[in-house]
Amino acid sequence: MSQQTLDSVWHHGRAYRKGYTTGSCATAAARVAALMVLRQHLIRQVSIVTPSGVTLCLNVEQPHIAGQQAVAAIRKDGGDDVDATHGMLIFARVTLNDSGEIALRGGDGVGTVTRQGVGLPVGSAAINRTPRQTIEAAVREVIGPGRGAEVEIFAPEGQERAKKTYNARLGIEGGISIIGTTGIVTPMSEESWKRSLAIELEMKRAAGLDRIILVPGNHGERFVREQLQLDGDMVVTMSNFVGYMIEEAVRLGFQHIVLIGHPGKLVKVAAGIFHTHSHIADGRMETLVAHLALMGAPRALLLAVSECTTTEAALEVIDAGGWQAVYTRLAQRICLRVGEMLRYTRQPPRCDAVLFSFDSQLLGSNRPLADIVGALRC
Repeated sequence: MSQQTLDSVWHHGRAYRKGYTTGSCATAAARVAALMVLRQHLIRQVSIVTPSGVTLCLNVEQPHIAGQQAVAAIRKDGGDDVDATHGMLIFARVTLNDSGEIALRGGDGVGTVTRQGVGLPVGSAAINRTPRQTIEAAVREVIGPGRGAEVEIFAPEGQERAKKTYNARLGIEGGISIIGTTGIVTPMSEESWKRSLAIELEMKRAAGLDRIILVPGNHGERFVREQLQLDGDMVVTMSNFVGYMIEEAVRLGFQHIVLIGHPGKLVKVAAGIFHTHSHIADGRMETLVAHLALMGAPRALLLAVSECTTTEAALEVIDAGGWQAVYTRLAQRICLRVGEMLRYTRQPPRCDAVLFSFDSQLLGSNRPLADIVGALRC
């Protein structure tokens, strides 16, 4: 990888190196395999532009061409956020045809979705939406509008590596997931990462902002931009550090804080959990069940929710039963919990909460959404 393509996160004089996702690896491998088929010669380096706009120049390993088919691999580099997939090879096999369509599938070592709730159809390869889009776009750019191609993503070490992940708990069997919404891995060394987030808050306060939107990650940023039509300058990622970022916002004098995110993260805040990483605490299903029970939901629905392994699966059960009002209740509870957290603050900021689904549909808010958006635009 070109050393100029990625910056670092700095803390106490030390640079924490960023990396790139399995999705970026698969995209680069597919792109270079398509290029090799068309040019009929081996290529040792390939460039892609990630969804976040960062250009990666990556070394190609094990390139091979056989007629209208080519194979190439990219080695995953998680930077200083070393995870189960760090250092493994992600392969793409591209076979040209005359169908005019691009067919993407997962091969050896790429997991298969076996349960609902992860945002992909049961039986499909565990290649998330953004990587699917970037892989198909990269191949289409190379082969042009008229040709077709079959693209297979595979990872020979995937089945073994997946044992060190949460995939089995999520209903993904047989391998790793091809993931990444930005294409870039930011190191999650807590102190350095928290400080870098706080610096962004400081910059926005220095620019004169007194209202701030805190989101867990990229899905929240997209919802704010596309569904609420609000200025992205108001948005700061809080990752799992909800309590820390609220405290920093209070320290800096923000007068209005809005938490916007998927219930998978924010439902924990309704339970008073202000560090939302799964290694700290969970309680998602218990919190959902408790609030549904207080609303009078039937025992069968409570049991069904309690047996879900993902929040998305639980939302499907709740929606099918017609208990969507629980989302407004949860948003109100989130604000209550934040208020309790800040009860000794002399002039606490106003807090609002907005919950949305993976397909960017509003689920609930503590007060009318139009009022929240209007206050942010003032």
